[in-house]
Amino acid sequence: MPPLDPSRLVAWDRELRAVHARLRDALQVAREAVDDGTGAAVPSRDLLLFCTGFCAALDGHHRGEDGVVFPALLDAAPGLRDVLDHLVRDHAVLSHLLGELQRAVEVGHAAGSHDTVALHRHLEGIEAVMETHFRYEEKRLLPALADLVLDTTPRAALGPLA
Repeated sequence: MPPLDPSRLVAWDRELRAVHARLRDALQVAREAVDDGTGAAVPSRDLLLFCTGFCAALDGHHRGEDGVVFPALLDAAPGLRDVLDHLVRDHAVLSHLLGELQRAVEVGHAAGSHDTVALHRHLEGIEAVMETHFRYEEKRLLPALADLVLDTTPRAALGPLA
């Protein structure tokens, strides 16, 4: 692991907001890939790549939170237990939705064509839960994150887009 940058250790609130912004961007790229992914095999591979990348990024973000950030927050602020439990339940819901999207993309890729309406429904459902989750998380955790000191890298704590 590279040496830790002390200036980053006190900026977890900003890191979280930045990762959320990157995840929103990745969702938009996946949505655009759905629109471009009809027909030829090359766009279908692009769709597979972008949707898989988005799913991996969001899932990686949540695994970092569940494994690193939330336990540290619970130690630092035990009063956040209910909030953290709520966020972990959201992570489970999003994991299920991401799995459904991934399956739909893989089925379409194997068949050589995608149901763009169904894929957009998957993405809209993910976006709705993701946005509600992000807003709640930022509202409830940013003050505690501003004071949190973690002995890890942003990537380990907040996933591959940190």
